[in-house]
Amino acid sequence: MMFKNAHRAFGCTLALTLAAATLSAQAAKGLRVVPVVSDNREYLLVSVELREGLTPDVRAAIDSGLKTIFTYTVDLRVDATGWLDRTVATAVITNSVEYDNLRRIHTLERRIDGRNEKPKTTENVNEVREWMTSMKNLPLFRTRVLVPNREYYVRVSATARPSYGSILGPFGSGTSAQTKFIFP
Repeated sequence: MMFKNAHRAFGCTLALTLAAATLSAQAAKGLRVVPVVSDNREYLLVSVELREGLTPDVRAAIDSGLKTIFTYTVDLRVDATGWLDRTVATAVITNSVEYDNLRRIHTLERRIDGRNEKPKTTENVNEVREWMTSMKNLPLFRTRVLVPNREYYVRVSATARPSYGSILGPFGSGTSAQTKFIFP
């Protein structure tokens, strides 16, 4: 009886470990995060790429004229003693696209922590894909609160609206990934 329970416990532990590894690999494959300290060491620049973010469902929603929004929540975190890590700072980036069927033009908007960047328009679907799924070297966090030679990590969670069905493909209603770095 004791052997049977130990065997069953090992089987459950193995199944949970494999499921966690599969989800971790799926998130890492779907979302790429690259933090870099700026040359003047004033900002932490963050680049994000959501691979396979414009699924056929997302493309159909955009083409129908439905405003489509990708929200990226970016957390700058540090390992803390105990169970919970400490969040140093958070930024929210919202990328949206709305297609005008009559003029055949996409209007692209980006908000960083509620501040609007200048909207732009395009007819190019590749530019729409790039706008919605990637951001390069955004100065999201000031580094004055960081301690030199300490390890931090940037965690990014991505969600999409409308969220009917599985708009982010195999990621369901969203995906996340994180990358560690040492502040020099």
